Amino acid sequence: MAPNRFKEALLRRDQFIYTVELVPGRGARGKAQEDVLAFAEKAARGGLVHALSVTDNPGGHPALAPEVIGIEIRRMGLDPIIHFTCKDKNRNQIESTLHAFDRMDIHNLLAMTGDFPLDGFEGNAKPVFDIDSVQLLHLINKMNEGLEISGRTPGKSTRLDPTHTFKGCAVSPFKKLESETIAQYFKLWKKVRAGADFVITQVGFDARKFDELLRYMRYCDMRVPVLGNVYILNFPVARTMNRKSIPGCVVTDDLYRICEEESRFPDKGKAARLERAAKQIALLRGIGYDGVHIGGLNLKYEDVEWVIGKSTELFDNWTSFIQQFDYPQPGGFYLYEKDPETGLNSDTFSCETNSPDKSTGHALMRFFHRAVFTPGTPLYKIARSFFQAVEGTVFERPFTEMEHIIKYFSSRCRRCGDCTLDEIAFLCPQSQCAKYLFNGPCGGSVEGWCEVFPDKRRCIFVRAYDRLKPYNEETSLKGGYICPRNWALDQTSSWTNYFLGRDHRAEARDS
Repeated sequence: MAPNRFKEALLRRDQFIYTVELVPGRGARGKAQEDVLAFAEKAARGGLVHALSVTDNPGGHPALAPEVIGIEIRRMGLDPIIHFTCKDKNRNQIESTLHAFDRMDIHNLLAMTGDFPLDGFEGNAKPVFDIDSVQLLHLINKMNEGLEISGRTPGKSTRLDPTHTFKGCAVSPFKKLESETIAQYFKLWKKVRAGADFVITQVGFDARKFDELLRYMRYCDMRVPVLGNVYILNFPVARTMNRKSIPGCVVTDDLYRICEEESRFPDKGKAARLERAAKQIALLRGIGYDGVHIGGLNLKYEDVEWVIGKSTELFDNWTSFIQQFDYPQPGGFYLYEKDPETGLNSDTFSCETNSPDKSTGHALMRFFHRAVFTPGTPLYKIARSFFQAVEGTVFERPFTEMEHIIKYFSSRCRRCGDCTLDEIAFLCPQSQCAKYLFNGPCGGSVEGWCEVFPDKRRCIFVRAYDRLKPYNEETSLKGGYICPRNWALDQTSSWTNYFLGRDHRAEARDS
């Protein structure tokens, strides 16, 4: 197995790490692919960059598979970080691909849910999202330990050889609402618990938010390295991000106006954006980040080399740059009170939190669930006996249909047979989340709205947080791991499966 120099350097934590994001185009060959490889070749010779990351169908558009570029990067002597998403592959294909990566000596992965698929051959592609990013990390962790397989599965043993994946995850602290921000941090907690080895932030330009993430991670004892995202922002991209057209990326109106003014300079703002990136790197290094993840449209290696060198010159004055990255969203939530001396955060939690009103529908669902589905209650025992008696009789199908009708009108039930309603404040991820996520939100929501249905559908984890907050139960969203949907139970009764011990709760007890 080839050495993983990126992993070794990041885990030693004795030097500041630089990675750069590359974006392959569509097609096997062409200018986009040649530009990516030319950048990689220069980076390999330059020796400043520790790893190059390669995106996986970014924006939901088809592109060359990242592992193809990753193999060529590895041949040049640099470590690739492959973006690995769940949007286009089911869990079997994911496992198969992970085994292939291990055999190809590709060991650094950034595990993500992925952008919602958009255009494809003769129309939009079908979103898969069979598992989410937390479940993906859990799978990779099990594979690193040596995956146990069923005796019914073809193979010579019941435990496979361990893989050697160094797995990262993403987090977006640049959210406007309390519900969005805390839900992101709760999901990060789940990702680290599931085995994430490092973290890369989403794109943003708010020093307090960068600082907030590190404070929260220290508070929760999440001791994994963190890379801050430094995007070299030109005016066209600033305009697109300001319009909220790139999920998870935040460019405020104030920053947009600055980029617009810079675009009128003779060099179209190039010197200004490179200087801004250098200052941001120095700032993140001073705040306490372990490294930076550099990105940008049509990046040249020479520009990245200049930015890295300039950031080193500026580092001693990093505190003077805090005010230059003071781009809060109007009315935006911060987890901590501001420190007036530093311009960052104090360790005091903010007292300005929202207090949503209690939902009548949620209250009724809570009451019904606690009365009937809570082990040890009289109605639970009656219900279990009832479903044991009904199973296999002529009454089973009518009761299954009745359950579906009740849950369709209350929760738009898809009859998956393995219900998670009570774990997400009685909101169904199969019918109300575009990506079918169980363990927390993706990073694409904008002011509480779903990435896929902006201004039309609220993110279910934002809604769940607001439902649970009046009961002081919002931390339940930080709770246990929810395993993927078991498709063997599709179109069966989730009530029967629950009371007879066939749903995901039984699997969790047996694991």
